[in-house]
Amino acid sequence: METSLSQQEFDYLFKLLLIGDSGVGKSTLLLSFTSDNFEDLSPTIGVDFKVKHVTVGGKKLKLAIWDTAGQERFRTLTSSYYRGAQGIIMVYDVTRRETFTNLSDIWAKEIDLYSTSHDCIKMLVGNKVDKESERVVTRKEGINFAREYGCLFLECSAKTRVNVEQCFEELVLKILETPSLLAEGSSGVKKNIFNQKPAQDVSVSGCCSW
Repeated sequence: METSLSQQEFDYLFKLLLIGDSGVGKSTLLLSFTSDNFEDLSPTIGVDFKVKHVTVGGKKLKLAIWDTAGQERFRTLTSSYYRGAQGIIMVYDVTRRETFTNLSDIWAKEIDLYSTSHDCIKMLVGNKVDKESERVVTRKEGINFAREYGCLFLECSAKTRVNVEQCFEELVLKILETPSLLAEGSSGVKKNIFNQKPAQDVSVSGCCSW
């Protein structure tokens, strides 16, 4: 995946959403992808979002990536952000069993409830593989979940950046192979997915450093 030189010209605009329990590393994963940095971040309040311009498969893409809060008290605020998303990344922490259990108990149900695109591509990401000695969720469990729910699957480390780019690249490549999502992406400029106004107590910050 190459960063596009031009921020003005792009072939498609895709909206991606990061969901999962608080503390699984969604914000860190996003920061690692968009700025090549690693930081231990405090939990997201409401919704955060960043933009990255990339070239994948010969296409110039503008990715608007929304990072949602995992805490239950913010969940009603984030439901509207599923609207129009072409890709959804479900993140869990391989060292915390409950974050994996909640994928089926909470997050997969939310996708069914709130996602507006029948063809939306889902990806399952097991984060923090750098803590291998603390692992409690096996890779095989992740693979089995992904098969059951029809998701792409990767394990990664936002800290060491192992498989971070691959997470987004594989997701975007799959979106590019899906005609209905491609059509949505090409018309994204007209409907402007950036116009969604968050609730007053939701913090939204944009990053266009690429």
